[in-house]
Amino acid sequence: MSTTVTRELPRETPVTGPAPHREPKKRWTRFILPVYSGLVMFYLVVPILVMIVFSFNDSGYKKVSFRWQGFTTKWYAPSALTAQPGLSNAVKNSLIVAVISTLIATVLGTLMALALVRYRFRGKGTTDFVLFMNISAPEIVLGASLLSLFITFGVPRGLMTIIIAHVMFNIAYVAVTVRARLIGFDLALEEAAQDLGANAWTTFRRVTLPIIFPGVIAGALLAFALSIDDFVITNFNAGATQTFPLWVYGVVKVGIPPQVFVIGTLIFMGGIALAISTVVLQRRKA
Repeated sequence: MSTTVTRELPRETPVTGPAPHREPKKRWTRFILPVYSGLVMFYLVVPILVMIVFSFNDSGYKKVSFRWQGFTTKWYAPSALTAQPGLSNAVKNSLIVAVISTLIATVLGTLMALALVRYRFRGKGTTDFVLFMNISAPEIVLGASLLSLFITFGVPRGLMTIIIAHVMFNIAYVAVTVRARLIGFDLALEEAAQDLGANAWTTFRRVTLPIIFPGVIAGALLAFALSIDDFVITNFNAGATQTFPLWVYGVVKVGIPPQVFVIGTLIFMGGIALAISTVVLQRRKA
């Protein structure tokens, strides 16, 4: 009895061409992030634009009118700026405090950032805690504590106490900003400079400082911006001295003079000019 064995041939796979290209469907959700970002930017910029526009409004009297009555530049004239009693002195005090406190806080904050990143010492954790506590604490707490300190030691309040107060809260911001720049710093660069004969000061001036300079400038600009518009801490420790924010707080009780918008516009434009010049300088060095 014979058995017939049959083999099943493999089935041939049909030859097909490449899969047709399907374009992804354009979903409306991809517009959510751009629209949201645009609305946030619009919300942040509108108050500044209103201030700039109405600084050119020909209101016809010495109070701001939010009804457009014509274009004028008369409020930018030196005579118009000095017409408001106490305005020029208040702006001068604000600039003095901002410049001096920024310079001191930048030096001390940079040195503190170098110490926190480079070295291990007893109390390092406490120093970190105090820095971030300074940033997170409400301004009214800082202002009241400084006021009690000055009263306890009998320090007369004035321009000097304002500078001390501004240096106090600016150091933390500068230290945190410079520290972020130092975290990715390659210590081998300093070691190479010292192997080539450079001493500690030359190494810092020619190697370390140029590398961390963008962080130092960023911390200084942040300190200057925080100092020139501070009101709460300054109000506690100013005494009879008036800065620009304190002067504005006093005059708005009877009406906002257009010079407030003019000074605000000039300060804003000055900050923009400093930021642009810093970016240009960094690109040229790169």
